[in-house]
Amino acid sequence: MSKAHIFEDVDMARGERFELGGCEAVVLSIRKPEREGPNEDAAGLISIVGEAGVAVVSDGAGGHPGGAEAAKLAVQAVCESVAQLGTGATDLRGAIINGFESADRAISALGTGAAATLAVVEVQGHKMRSYHAGDSMVLVTGQRGRIKWQTIPHSPVGYAVEAGLLDAGDALHHEDLHIVSNLLGGKDMRIELGATLGLALRDTVVLASDGLSDNLHVNEIVEHLRKGPLAGAVDRLAALGRRRMEAPTEGAPSKPDDLTFIAIRRRR
Repeated sequence: MSKAHIFEDVDMARGERFELGGCEAVVLSIRKPEREGPNEDAAGLISIVGEAGVAVVSDGAGGHPGGAEAAKLAVQAVCESVAQLGTGATDLRGAIINGFESADRAISALGTGAAATLAVVEVQGHKMRSYHAGDSMVLVTGQRGRIKWQTIPHSPVGYAVEAGLLDAGDALHHEDLHIVSNLLGGKDMRIELGATLGLALRDTVVLASDGLSDNLHVNEIVEHLRKGPLAGAVDRLAALGRRRMEAPTEGAPSKPDDLTFIAIRRRR
Protein backbone atom coordinates (compact mmCIF):
# COMPACT_ATOMS: atom_id res chain seq x y z
CA MET A 1 0.00 0.00 0.00
CA SER A 2 1.05 3.64 -0.41
CA LYS A 3 2.65 5.51 2.50
CA ALA A 4 2.80 9.29 2.89
CA HIS A 5 5.14 11.51 4.90
CA ILE A 6 3.94 15.11 5.29
CA PHE A 7 5.94 18.01 6.71
CA GLU A 8 3.89 20.99 7.96
CA ASP A 9 5.14 23.93 10.05
CA VAL A 10 8.51 22.32 10.80
CA ASP A 11 11.96 23.77 11.45
CA MET A 12 14.37 20.92 10.76
CA ALA A 13 17.95 20.80 11.96
CA ARG A 14 18.93 18.52 9.07
CA GLY A 15 17.44 16.68 6.14
CA GLU A 16 15.42 13.50 6.57
CA ARG A 17 16.07 10.61 4.19
CA PHE A 18 13.49 8.29 2.56
CA GLU A 19 13.16 5.69 -0.18
CA LEU A 20 10.98 6.93 -3.05
CA GLY A 21 10.18 4.92 -6.15
CA GLY A 22 13.56 3.25 -6.41
CA CYS A 23 15.28 6.55 -5.62
CA GLU A 24 16.80 8.16 -2.56
CA ALA A 25 14.96 11.29 -1.36
CA VAL A 26 15.95 13.83 1.30
CA VAL A 27 13.52 16.46 2.66
CA LEU A 28 14.51 19.62 4.52
CA SER A 29 12.36 22.55 5.65
CA ILE A 30 13.45 25.51 7.79
CA ARG A 31 11.57 28.51 9.10
CA LYS A 32 12.40 32.05 8.00
CA PRO A 33 15.06 33.51 10.30
CA GLU A 34 13.45 35.30 13.27
CA ARG A 35 9.95 34.40 12.07
CA GLU A 36 7.51 34.38 15.00
CA GLY A 37 4.67 32.76 13.09
CA PRO A 38 4.49 29.32 11.46
CA ASN A 39 6.61 27.99 8.61
CA GLU A 40 4.41 28.75 5.57
CA ASP A 41 5.99 26.01 3.43
CA ALA A 42 4.90 22.36 3.41
CA ALA A 43 6.25 19.23 1.77
CA GLY A 44 5.24 15.62 1.26
CA LEU A 45 6.45 12.28 -0.06
CA ILE A 46 4.25 9.35 -0.97
CA SER A 47 5.59 5.97 -2.10
CA ILE A 48 3.56 3.49 -4.08
CA VAL A 49 4.29 -0.23 -4.11
CA GLY A 50 6.88 -0.87 -6.82
CA GLU A 51 9.16 1.76 -8.29
CA ALA A 52 6.81 4.73 -8.12
CA GLY A 53 6.53 7.74 -5.86
CA VAL A 54 5.46 11.38 -5.68
CA ALA A 55 7.19 14.39 -4.08
CA VAL A 56 5.35 17.62 -3.26
CA VAL A 57 6.42 21.13 -2.19
CA SER A 58 4.04 24.03 -1.53
CA ASP A 59 4.72 27.61 -0.46
CA GLY A 60 1.99 29.69 1.14
CA ALA A 61 1.92 32.99 -0.73
CA GLY A 62 3.59 35.83 1.14
CA GLY A 63 1.38 38.83 1.78
CA HIS A 64 -1.72 36.64 1.85
CA PRO A 65 -3.43 35.53 5.07
CA GLY A 66 -3.34 31.85 6.01
CA GLY A 67 -0.24 30.93 4.00
CA ALA A 68 0.67 27.99 6.26
CA GLU A 69 -2.87 26.58 6.04
CA ALA A 70 -2.92 26.95 2.25
CA ALA A 71 0.41 25.12 1.85
CA LYS A 72 -0.75 22.35 4.18
CA LEU A 73 -4.00 21.89 2.26
CA ALA A 74 -2.12 21.73 -1.05
CA VAL A 75 0.26 18.99 0.08
CA GLN A 76 -2.47 17.01 1.80
CA ALA A 77 -4.74 17.14 -1.26
CA VAL A 78 -2.10 15.71 -3.59
CA CYS A 79 -1.04 13.00 -1.14
CA GLU A 80 -4.65 11.99 -0.49
CA SER A 81 -5.44 11.84 -4.20
CA VAL A 82 -2.39 9.69 -4.93
CA ALA A 83 -3.13 7.43 -1.94
CA GLN A 84 -6.52 6.60 -3.45
CA LEU A 85 -4.69 4.72 -6.22
CA GLY A 86 -3.89 2.01 -3.67
CA THR A 87 -1.15 -0.34 -4.81
CA GLY A 88 -1.15 0.70 -8.48
CA ALA A 89 0.24 3.68 -10.36
CA THR A 90 -1.71 3.22 -13.57
CA ASP A 91 -3.22 6.73 -13.52
CA LEU A 92 -0.69 8.67 -11.47
CA ARG A 93 -0.96 11.64 -13.82
CA GLY A 94 -4.73 11.84 -13.28
CA ALA A 95 -4.38 11.50 -9.51
CA ILE A 96 -1.87 14.35 -9.34
CA ILE A 97 -4.02 16.65 -11.49
CA ASN A 98 -7.03 15.80 -9.32
CA GLY A 99 -4.91 16.70 -6.30
CA PHE A 100 -4.11 20.12 -7.75
CA GLU A 101 -7.76 20.81 -8.47
CA SER A 102 -8.88 19.58 -5.05
CA ALA A 103 -6.26 21.77 -3.37
CA ASP A 104 -7.33 24.80 -5.39
CA ARG A 105 -10.95 24.31 -4.30
CA ALA A 106 -10.02 23.74 -0.65
CA ILE A 107 -7.86 26.86 -0.46
CA SER A 108 -10.49 28.98 -2.20
CA ALA A 109 -13.11 27.65 0.22
CA LEU A 110 -11.18 29.11 3.16
CA GLY A 111 -12.57 32.46 2.06
CA THR A 112 -9.59 34.36 3.50
CA GLY A 113 -7.71 35.22 0.31
CA ALA A 114 -5.13 32.52 1.07
CA ALA A 115 -3.07 31.20 -1.83
CA ALA A 116 -0.13 28.87 -2.43
CA THR A 117 2.26 27.56 -5.03
CA LEU A 118 2.50 23.84 -5.73
CA ALA A 119 5.27 21.78 -7.34
CA VAL A 120 4.98 18.01 -7.79
CA VAL A 121 7.28 15.37 -9.24
CA GLU A 122 6.25 11.82 -10.06
CA VAL A 123 8.94 9.15 -10.33
CA GLN A 124 8.25 5.81 -11.99
CA GLY A 125 11.25 3.58 -12.50
CA HIS A 126 13.79 5.59 -14.47
CA LYS A 127 11.30 8.27 -15.57
CA MET A 128 10.03 11.48 -13.97
CA ARG A 129 7.54 14.21 -14.74
CA SER A 130 6.94 17.58 -13.13
CA TYR A 131 3.72 19.51 -12.49
CA HIS A 132 3.63 23.04 -11.11
CA ALA A 133 1.63 26.16 -10.47
CA GLY A 134 3.51 29.22 -9.23
CA ASP A 135 7.21 29.86 -8.75
CA SER A 136 8.29 26.83 -6.72
CA MET A 137 11.09 25.24 -8.73
CA VAL A 138 11.72 21.81 -10.22
CA LEU A 139 15.21 21.19 -11.60
CA VAL A 140 17.05 18.09 -12.83
CA THR A 141 20.83 17.92 -13.00
CA GLY A 142 23.23 15.25 -14.13
CA GLN A 143 26.26 14.17 -12.13
CA ARG A 144 28.49 16.42 -14.26
CA GLY A 145 26.32 19.47 -13.64
CA ARG A 146 24.34 19.65 -16.89
CA ILE A 147 20.83 20.97 -16.29
CA LYS A 148 18.45 18.54 -17.98
CA TRP A 149 15.18 20.18 -16.91
CA GLN A 150 14.07 23.34 -15.18
CA THR A 151 10.59 24.76 -14.76
CA ILE A 152 9.76 28.33 -15.70
CA PRO A 153 8.41 30.33 -12.73
CA HIS A 154 4.88 31.62 -13.23
CA SER A 155 5.85 35.22 -12.54
CA PRO A 156 6.64 38.37 -14.51
CA VAL A 157 10.33 38.09 -13.57
CA GLY A 158 10.42 34.39 -14.49
CA TYR A 159 8.90 35.03 -17.90
CA ALA A 160 11.31 37.91 -18.52
CA VAL A 161 14.29 35.66 -17.81
CA GLU A 162 12.93 32.93 -20.08
CA ALA A 163 12.39 35.46 -22.90
CA GLY A 164 15.97 36.71 -22.59
CA LEU A 165 14.86 40.16 -21.43
CA LEU A 166 16.42 39.84 -17.99
CA ASP A 167 19.61 38.16 -16.77
CA ALA A 168 19.02 35.32 -14.32
CA GLY A 169 21.48 36.81 -11.84
CA ASP A 170 19.88 40.24 -12.03
CA ALA A 171 16.47 38.64 -11.53
CA LEU A 172 17.42 37.68 -7.97
CA HIS A 173 17.70 41.39 -7.12
CA HIS A 174 14.62 42.56 -9.05
CA GLU A 175 12.04 44.62 -7.17
CA ASP A 176 9.18 42.47 -8.55
CA LEU A 177 10.75 39.12 -7.65
CA HIS A 178 7.99 38.50 -5.09
CA ILE A 179 5.12 38.77 -7.60
CA VAL A 180 3.59 35.43 -8.67
CA SER A 181 1.00 35.28 -11.44
CA ASN A 182 -0.46 31.78 -10.98
CA LEU A 183 -1.48 30.46 -7.55
CA LEU A 184 -3.75 27.85 -6.03
CA GLY A 185 -6.65 29.67 -4.43
CA GLY A 186 -6.30 32.48 -6.95
CA LYS A 187 -8.40 33.12 -10.01
CA ASP A 188 -8.02 30.76 -12.99
CA MET A 189 -5.24 28.55 -11.58
CA ARG A 190 -3.50 26.54 -14.30
CA ILE A 191 -1.32 23.45 -14.04
CA GLU A 192 1.83 23.22 -16.16
CA LEU A 193 2.84 19.65 -17.03
CA GLY A 194 6.43 18.91 -17.96
CA ALA A 195 7.51 16.32 -20.47
CA THR A 196 8.30 12.80 -19.28
CA LEU A 197 12.06 12.72 -18.73
CA GLY A 198 14.37 9.73 -18.46
CA LEU A 199 16.64 9.79 -15.43
CA ALA A 200 20.16 8.47 -15.80
CA LEU A 201 21.87 6.87 -12.84
CA ARG A 202 22.97 9.55 -10.36
CA ASP A 203 20.73 12.24 -11.86
CA THR A 204 19.33 14.47 -9.12
CA VAL A 205 15.91 16.14 -9.04
CA VAL A 206 15.18 19.06 -6.72
CA LEU A 207 11.79 20.59 -5.86
CA ALA A 208 12.08 23.82 -3.89
CA SER A 209 10.15 26.76 -2.55
CA ASP A 210 11.50 30.15 -3.54
CA GLY A 211 13.30 30.36 -0.22
CA LEU A 212 15.99 28.30 -1.98
CA SER A 213 15.82 29.69 -5.51
CA ASP A 214 15.68 33.35 -4.38
CA ASN A 215 18.79 33.01 -2.19
CA LEU A 216 21.07 30.91 -4.37
CA HIS A 217 22.02 31.02 -8.01
CA VAL A 218 21.03 27.97 -10.04
CA ASN A 219 24.67 27.01 -10.60
CA GLU A 220 25.20 27.00 -6.82
CA ILE A 221 22.23 24.67 -6.33
CA VAL A 222 23.51 22.35 -9.04
CA GLU A 223 27.08 22.32 -7.75
CA HIS A 224 25.97 21.31 -4.26
CA LEU A 225 23.55 18.59 -5.35
CA ARG A 226 25.10 16.97 -8.40
CA LYS A 227 27.46 14.58 -6.57
CA GLY A 228 28.47 13.25 -3.19
CA PRO A 229 26.19 11.82 -0.49
CA LEU A 230 22.76 13.39 -0.94
CA ALA A 231 21.91 13.99 2.72
CA GLY A 232 25.11 15.94 3.35
CA ALA A 233 24.63 17.99 0.17
CA VAL A 234 21.10 18.93 1.25
CA ASP A 235 22.28 20.06 4.68
CA ARG A 236 25.11 22.19 3.23
CA LEU A 237 22.81 23.79 0.68
CA ALA A 238 20.25 24.72 3.35
CA ALA A 239 23.01 26.11 5.56
CA LEU A 240 24.22 28.34 2.72
CA GLY A 241 20.67 29.56 2.10
CA ARG A 242 20.24 30.39 5.78
CA ARG A 243 23.55 32.30 5.86
CA ARG A 244 22.49 34.34 2.85
CA MET A 245 19.26 35.30 4.60
CA GLU A 246 20.82 36.06 7.97
CA ALA A 247 23.98 37.85 6.85
CA PRO A 248 23.62 39.49 3.42
CA THR A 249 26.83 40.21 1.54
CA GLU A 250 27.25 42.67 -1.29
CA GLY A 251 26.33 41.22 -4.66
CA ALA A 252 24.86 37.98 -3.26
CA PRO A 253 21.09 37.38 -3.26
CA SER A 254 19.34 37.63 0.10
CA LYS A 255 15.57 37.31 0.59
CA PRO A 256 14.61 36.07 4.07
CA ASP A 257 11.88 33.44 3.74
CA ASP A 258 10.92 29.93 4.72
CA LEU A 259 13.11 27.47 2.80
CA THR A 260 11.92 24.00 1.83
CA PHE A 261 13.19 21.50 -0.70
CA ILE A 262 13.28 17.83 -1.61
CA ALA A 263 16.26 16.30 -3.42
CA ILE A 264 15.76 12.99 -5.23
CA ARG A 265 18.50 10.87 -6.77
CA ARG A 266 18.14 7.83 -8.96
CA ARG A 267 20.15 4.87 -7.74
CA ARG A 268 21.05 1.53 -9.28
